[in-house]
Amino acid sequence: MMREFKEFLTKTSALALAIGVIIGAAVGGVVTALVSDLMMPLIGLLLPDGGWREAKVVLSRSTDATGKVTENAILYGHFLGTLVDFLIIALVVFLLLRVLVRAMPPPPPEATKQCPECLEAIPPAARRCRACTAVIA
Repeated sequence: MMREFKEFLTKTSALALAIGVIIGAAVGGVVTALVSDLMMPLIGLLLPDGGWREAKVVLSRSTDATGKVTENAILYGHFLGTLVDFLIIALVVFLLLRVLVRAMPPPPPEATKQCPECLEAIPPAARRCRACTAVIA
């Protein structure tokens, strides 16, 4: 059973996927800290009220028998803050991937020549066309 499990891990790339998930979670933690600890305080300085994440529209207020006040509110500040967090995290991840994963240039096409009879592309060393079986000089 252990041998089969080892084969499963190596053949299906499950181990590589697990490592990718772990590294992705770690990078997500770093990016979240970057956004919440460094960028959001700066963005908060630019806005008129530094507590914009607590902005809400109160729909109703009620007091229960113990004197506790409960509110029914739309927390649009929290939603906007989460949206800004997402956009900044997405931008940072995009920039990281752009730097780390550069597109490899496509390999050069194989050298071929044309069959004089049917114009099929054939390897340069071919002595007979595979499509029309014409002899190539």
